[in-house]
Amino acid sequence: MRIAFRDAWRAVRKSPLLSTLSVTTIAFSLFAFALFGLVALNIKHALESVEERVEIRAFVAEGTPAEDVTSAAQEIAGYREVQSAKIVSQEQALARARRELGEFSDVFEEGVLPASIDIKLKAGSRDPRTVSAVASRVRTFAFIDDVRFGEEWIAQLHRLRNLAGVAGIALGLAFAVVAVMIIGATIRMTVLARSKEISIMRLVGATDGFIRRPFLIEGFAKGVLGGLLALVLTWVAAATLEHYLHFRAFFFSDRVAAFGLAGGALIGLLGSGYAVGRHLRRV
Repeated sequence: MRIAFRDAWRAVRKSPLLSTLSVTTIAFSLFAFALFGLVALNIKHALESVEERVEIRAFVAEGTPAEDVTSAAQEIAGYREVQSAKIVSQEQALARARRELGEFSDVFEEGVLPASIDIKLKAGSRDPRTVSAVASRVRTFAFIDDVRFGEEWIAQLHRLRNLAGVAGIALGLAFAVVAVMIIGATIRMTVLARSKEISIMRLVGATDGFIRRPFLIEGFAKGVLGGLLALVLTWVAAATLEHYLHFRAFFFSDRVAAFGLAGGALIGLLGSGYAVGRHLRRV
């Protein structure tokens, strides 16, 4: 193994330009894939932040005893899909309407708006079917006059999220295939540039495993360096966009970043192994 590491290092020193080209190609291929992943990640977070606003508002009939409303709110809060159930009095509803619709504040008078129970749902329970089911259960309380939850808006949001998920997977796979093809071609160039060396080693009796090891080590190292450079470029791109467009850009978690580096290393390793194995079968 020590000889394999030495041979790999010697090969890099003998052709620094080709080695730099390999690392750069791997880096930019992974960078393009990582940029798409970053866009998909931020779209996902944006949709989740919008989805957090999904709520059910159950309007209480005037004159309903406060004890009944409190008991109903506690029961609703116990539903497994519900995150919280908050009682909003007539005074609080009026203050909220005047705050949110300031230009129409003169229109709202005391006692115009009914009290309500505002229900927030847990993550994973905000799809149209679940929201509609919870709203139907809330309607069974005798003192609930009406239940509103923006049914059409929730359905459109759910469709948009599904569409974004399908498009993200399809485009992500396309980017991954293109990146692997480019990286594979670059690694094959490296192997072909050392075809004479491989032939000589074969003539003096070197085994396929002995010949392959330095290439595998070199491919692994180039994959790690390329992945690291791609990660740095992606971070710089995210920071630049955040600075100039003035919005908070989410970056990959440490786990995803480590997975990206491992992916680069694996691509370099497998690409080198495939290219060398293919060449060995020909000589």
